[in-house]
Amino acid sequence: MPAPSPQTAAVIYNPINVDIDALRDAVTTAAADAGWNESIWLETSEDDPGQGATEKAKEHGVDLVIAAGGDGTVRAVAEALRGSDIPLALLPSGTGNLLARNLKLTLNDVPGSVIAAFTGDDRPIDLGVIDIERQDGSRDRHAYVVMAGMGLDAKMIKNTDDDLKAKAGWAAYVDAIVKSLRDPNELHLHFQLDDQKPKRATAHTLIVGNCGSLPANVLLLPDAVVDDGVLDILLMRPGGILGWIRVWAKIAWTNGVIRRTKTGRELAGEQKSDGDLDYRTGTRLVARLSRPEEIELDGDTFGEATAFNTWVEPGALTVRVPRS
Repeated sequence: MPAPSPQTAAVIYNPINVDIDALRDAVTTAAADAGWNESIWLETSEDDPGQGATEKAKEHGVDLVIAAGGDGTVRAVAEALRGSDIPLALLPSGTGNLLARNLKLTLNDVPGSVIAAFTGDDRPIDLGVIDIERQDGSRDRHAYVVMAGMGLDAKMIKNTDDDLKAKAGWAAYVDAIVKSLRDPNELHLHFQLDDQKPKRATAHTLIVGNCGSLPANVLLLPDAVVDDGVLDILLMRPGGILGWIRVWAKIAWTNGVIRRTKTGRELAGEQKSDGDLDYRTGTRLVARLSRPEEIELDGDTFGEATAFNTWVEPGALTVRVPRS
């Protein structure tokens, strides 16, 4: 029986986020050690954050796509790999590294991450897909691996200074949060979750999550699981300064500290809705806003939306993880 042909990987990288020389050395060594062909290298750009490069990789018939960049690069590559059998390997290189955090991957070990890309196991995870309706009636479709957000969440990202983010990392969002909290406007939406009765709601923030862990030990959606076939929805509507204090205490302390231990999870129980935080789960959420509102996907702003239709596609993305 003839030996199988050597496999080929494509490295899709953001030149702003990576040390390309060190990355090439690590990939070349790991590929040779694993018996793979020389890798294909494709660079992202402002016009193509990753989808076009991924389509080129697919045309080459690659067996693996390695995404080296921030959350925007990962989201774009995942969008183009949606529904394919080609696994995605992550080389965390940005500020948030949101999907890597939720998969509990090592964040600061590029050589180790590269080795895992060529020798690891494949894990199917869910993808969130969203159709966004614009003010002119046009619609565009995108995928997200972590979460979509509107309200305070999206305004915070829009208000974040990119230069400060590059220098200060996650701390750059503090100034953006202050700016966003000064905005008195709330979300007014009419929504339907799965086949439930349509409802109206007013909220400061709406989050639709495929998984729920953020930097700084923030567990925003404590029961969200990246491969459970459902989306976790959070409506945040605190009343006044005391309400914001309660929200912060629940997210930062109860979710971020207590629930991360087995005993803490038993004490905290399942995520519970209250007057400030309203948790729901479902497979599809359709919503219409009273006015155009900012929307973000995986930490990047996507302009204003007047309505959206989002759903989960179970197992639509395969991620390469370290061998267990």
